[in-house]
Amino acid sequence: MEAAVYLHEAEREEHHWWFVGRRKLFARELRRAGVSLEARVLDVGVGTGANLRLLRDLGFNKVTGLDPSDDAIRHCAEKGFSRVQRGDICAMPFADGSFDLVLATDVIEHVVDDDRAVAEIMRVLDPAGLALITVPAFQSLWGLQDRQSLHKRRYRLRPLVRLLRSHGLRVQRYYYFNYLMFIPVWLIRRLIDLLGLRLESESQINSPFINRAMSTVFAFDLRTAPMMRFPFGVSILAIAKR
Repeated sequence: MEAAVYLHEAEREEHHWWFVGRRKLFARELRRAGVSLEARVLDVGVGTGANLRLLRDLGFNKVTGLDPSDDAIRHCAEKGFSRVQRGDICAMPFADGSFDLVLATDVIEHVVDDDRAVAEIMRVLDPAGLALITVPAFQSLWGLQDRQSLHKRRYRLRPLVRLLRSHGLRVQRYYYFNYLMFIPVWLIRRLIDLLGLRLESESQINSPFINRAMSTVFAFDLRTAPMMRFPFGVSILAIAKR
């Protein structure tokens, strides 16, 4: 990602509705899957530490972070997350079967060879390991945040599931989420492009009132998305076992 995006994320991830909601979603899925707090955990693409914050708060104590960006590693270190090393998801510096849980949340869309990235996730997972993967959905939603985050693509649900299964991962649970914001996000991104607005991150479009309102909407969305299984959403979540 661009350095400015890391800076905005570092400043906002503790309280912004998107990051807070995602942490709650991931926590619920990890509890549902019965992941032990003694699990060896890898967070791939740590960004500025949103998942590391979640894992710490849940009580996981064997957590390793990986990111190709020195900016990301520095932001994590400033927040007290020191077990983060530099590395590429397509060539991870870990032995086969090193981890019981791999988090790859909004990561594989950043790499040219997502096939190789998924193969590496499969390789470093323990034979009984679990992967939690999220990606942005629908190419029609392409906009400012994708460009600033240096995304290569957005995904559809079925092709993503096929990609994971093609590497031997057993996909147990998958669904679109943030479905309530699908149309608003499309409209906002088209408006930003039409007006040529200069923003360093979409997270700048926020205020205390908007943050409270969106937190309520997103919380409802995340509770209902796994049950309703709408055929669209801004993002996709998949839970897979080796």
